[in-house]
Amino acid sequence: MSDVALQQGPLHDAHVALGATFASFGGWSMPVSYAGTVTEHTATRTTVGLFDVSHLGKAVVRGPGAADHVNAVLTNDLGRIGPGRAQYTLCCTESGGVVDDLIAYVVSAEEVFLVPNAANTAAVVDVLAAEAPSGVTVESLHRGRGVLAVQGPRSAAVLAAVGLPSSLAYMAFEDVPFGDGEVRVCRTGYTGEHGYELLPQWDTAAPLWEALLAAVRAEGGQPAGLGARDTLRTEMGYPLHGHELSVDITPLEARCGWAVGWSKPAFHGKDALVSQKESGAPRTLVGLRAVGRGVLRAELAVLRDGEPVGTTTSGTFSPSLKVGIALALVDTAAGVAVGDAVEVDVRGRAVACEVVRPPFVESHVR
Repeated sequence: MSDVALQQGPLHDAHVALGATFASFGGWSMPVSYAGTVTEHTATRTTVGLFDVSHLGKAVVRGPGAADHVNAVLTNDLGRIGPGRAQYTLCCTESGGVVDDLIAYVVSAEEVFLVPNAANTAAVVDVLAAEAPSGVTVESLHRGRGVLAVQGPRSAAVLAAVGLPSSLAYMAFEDVPFGDGEVRVCRTGYTGEHGYELLPQWDTAAPLWEALLAAVRAEGGQPAGLGARDTLRTEMGYPLHGHELSVDITPLEARCGWAVGWSKPAFHGKDALVSQKESGAPRTLVGLRAVGRGVLRAELAVLRDGEPVGTTTSGTFSPSLKVGIALALVDTAAGVAVGDAVEVDVRGRAVACEVVRPPFVESHVR
């Protein structure tokens, strides 16, 4: 895709002014880094990082029975939460593969706000719209709101400094005024640190960004790009659609069975997933930590005793651990277990690794 074809978020000019480097994410030109991925990663783990992820999709389901309709399609059980709460969930095919993973915000029984991945928004909207009952509408609002993430040990102080609520319970959200608009504040994130995701109206995202940036810098933090977002989520073992999740990878294979409401009467893919749960998933997601020198990447063969047993799905150099790490899907029949020694074929060189269970570093989300 050419640069000319890429869409731009509401803060593009602000990122240019900060000297950001850019890359395409789901068809959007987004900042990869400002001062360097390792520096931004470390700031988020130790103080606070400010991310623009406005390329993420947004959609809303409205009408009588809207929450019930969403619950009958997506995997997790919205019945476990109420208005003012958000939930991680999955949109699956009938064969159990994952169309997308997303966050569902329950505004009321008649309104559910969704944040899917940028490239999969249309697919999720199509799935929900195809079976929507009379009176229920499903609308894509990709440019309706921006999405900013404030993540790190000092994130609460940053929100307090700009007058936003910071004492929310994990996965709770609140709509509050800010400047000339409104912002949805949620206690969640994708880094493994205490943090928040803020959803301002698209045309009021810029003043919120500027206020947050000043507060972040006052706390010793800095803006962080999507390069650091990826290293942070990989250290936590969080799945990324297109890597650990896809239409060819089920929630059980990706260790996301916890996001499935098994007792619900119905959701897309339930029969296939229940069958796989009973018979056992053919592959399992594991973590790999390099013992020797080497940077691990995606789509590399995982070997044990010289025989292939799986494939890496994501890989990076861990700024926190100073070693190569990866996530990999390994064949269940191979019996690979935590603590086992394996190798990853990196351009014909075998890099020794230990099998671990993610996260690679301690989580501080709650």
